Amino acid sequence: MRFRSRAATVRGTVRAPPSKSYTHRAFLLAALSEGSCLVSNPLLSEDTEATLAGIEAFGAEVRRKGDAVRISSPGLSPPPNEIDARNSGTTLRLLTGTAALVRGTTVLTGDDSLKKRPMGPLLEALRGLGADARARGGDGRPPVEVTGPLRGGTVSLPGSVSSQFLSSLLLACPLASGETRVHVLPPIVSGPYVDITRHLVRAFGAVVESHGNDFRIPGGQRYRTTDLAVPGDFSSAAFPLVAAAITRGDVTVEGLDLAAPQGDRRIADLLGAFGASVAQRPGALRVRGESLRAQTVDVGATPDLFPVLAVLASRARGQSRFVNGAQLRLKESDRIETTVALLRAMGAEAVGTPDGCVVRGPAELHGARVDSRGDHRILMAAAVAGLVASDPVEITDPWCFRVSYPSFLDDLRALGAEMEVVP
Repeated sequence: MRFRSRAATVRGTVRAPPSKSYTHRAFLLAALSEGSCLVSNPLLSEDTEATLAGIEAFGAEVRRKGDAVRISSPGLSPPPNEIDARNSGTTLRLLTGTAALVRGTTVLTGDDSLKKRPMGPLLEALRGLGADARARGGDGRPPVEVTGPLRGGTVSLPGSVSSQFLSSLLLACPLASGETRVHVLPPIVSGPYVDITRHLVRAFGAVVESHGNDFRIPGGQRYRTTDLAVPGDFSSAAFPLVAAAITRGDVTVEGLDLAAPQGDRRIADLLGAFGASVAQRPGALRVRGESLRAQTVDVGATPDLFPVLAVLASRARGQSRFVNGAQLRLKESDRIETTVALLRAMGAEAVGTPDGCVVRGPAELHGARVDSRGDHRILMAAAVAGLVASDPVEITDPWCFRVSYPSFLDDLRALGAEMEVVP
């Protein structure tokens, strides 16, 4: 089977899917609160379902109620079997920190792609905080084995690999017996995701202090039971918004909290800088296509926007450069390589760099067969590019968008896109 996208102009209004980042953290914090919490409007995707299954393995009770999930937990216990994080790096990293809180041994694994993701810095930090943590895979790769409890202490953590390592510690360490101090070695990539973690930790009643790159987490804290509504996701909203910008369309995405600490809300400013018409109103963004001009974009804090922004750049006049995204090579695929490959397959002039790429436009894109490498953001970016291609674009692993944006196909078709999954 393959995903097929044809040329079309998109117009209309859709609702943003719930935030994947918020959903992962809300599910985990609800389980750690040792009470009963209602998470309303969660994203139920392949990644977040992996986190739900993970907290159930630790002993939490999960009940689905319409568009909400109620999570009750009497306290965590060692899982009887390995936890399968599937393809979700967030699940793997956040639950690894959680495993260090449990008096017993937890093994976490995932699919072949996930087993290539680095875990060494997080495991080393957990060992420094009193847990026994090791990688069964070579070179610090999953599966990982963790035995608690977590006592606290002082550790250093590289900030250049993944913000999920720090988020894992910030979620787990309030429940350690003693105080934890974490020094993050710069640069810190994807910092806004750490901001989301801190925001939700505070919402559940715990304290995390920060001073620059240093974090202090008092031990012996407890998370209070909290009901939480998950806001819309700017990372996913970027796809229909960019689709409007490159097809001279007109799309409004509703359900967005423009004040939420999501770094990818920067999509509004970036689209405006590239020349699209952008209008904001409470809870919504509207984008209309105009003549596009090249930009230099720092993707260090917003790596999830990179593939679809590179598609945008292929339709902008001049040379666009994407910088400070070296961590993109450690995602579900090497997203620098796969993004450049999809653009070049469709006739765009694109060259990879160590930390991003250079794209020269505007390109007259043509049909092609694109290998998504099972990466949801590559598939969706290629599908958006297909809206301005002269012939159909066909993409492998057609359902992998379900990892983060289960309604992607339905939403884009509702806007007028000619997209389908074909045998």
